[in-house]
Formats: sequence, C-alpha cells, structure tokens
Amino acid sequence: MSTEANKAVARRYFEEFLNQGKGVVREDLFAPNYRSYFPGSPGPLDKKEHDHVTITFFSAFPDGHFTVEDMIAEGDKVVSRYTFRGTHQGRWTAALGTPPTGKYVTVTGNEIFRIADGRIVEQWAQFDIIGALRQFGVVPPPGQ
Repeated sequence: MSTEANKAVARRYFEEFLNQGKGVVREDLFAPNYRSYFPGSPGPLDKKEHDHVTITFFSAFPDGHFTVEDMIAEGDKVVSRYTFRGTHQGRWTAALGTPPTGKYVTVTGNEIFRIADGRIVEQWAQFDIIGALRQFGVVPPPGQ
C-alpha cells in the first residue's frame, strides 16, 4: 500500500475507532494478529486487551476527543502526534486510581502504526501521563 493509504488507515483509527466509536470494536481496522505496545503494560496487548483499555479510558473521559496534529509515513509505518482533550469523569487506572476530578485535561502523545493490507498490525503508544497527573493535582508542578 502507498504511504497515503497507510495514513488513511491511521486517520480512521483516530476518527472512527476513538473519536466516533469510543473504543467500540472495529474488526476491519485491525489485523487478526494485532499487537499494541502500551505504556505500563508488561508486554504487548492483543486486540481484546487493547479494546478493554480503550473502552475503560473513554468511560473515564466520555467527552474525550483526539486531534491529530502531525502525521508522517514511510514504508509500512505511520507516526501520528496528537492532542487529547477531555473531562476526567471516571476512574482511570493509568492515573493511579484517582477518583474523578471533573477537570478538563489536555494531554499530548504519539502513536506509531505498522500497517499491512489496509489493517493495523502493530501499534506503539506514548503519552504524557505526568502532564495528565499534574492537571489532576496528583503530581505537583516541577519545583514544588
């Protein structure tokens, strides 16, 4: 596939799977052998585990929305830089079990996708968890 076609698959991940679907299963977007490498996970997540993490995330941030800021593709890989915005309305395990704060947060991150035959085969995620925890008031600002 072309790099433009691969970028279209990555855009579908953000728009259809995350923003519109809030993590609802999209079998046509992921390869059967899909693996996700997620911060804090002891190993790669399969599709079922990835869906669970995503649905749990959106239960904590039901108004959450991802905006893709940049997207670069080469070969079978696509790198996306994004900004997430949402209101903390439920427990989020990555936030150390912090009860809902009601705070509106802005978090940046990056995703790398490996795409084959129009489907995501592998995905590596990184995001600013420390920045999110600071916005929740769980971690103090630098110097305090």
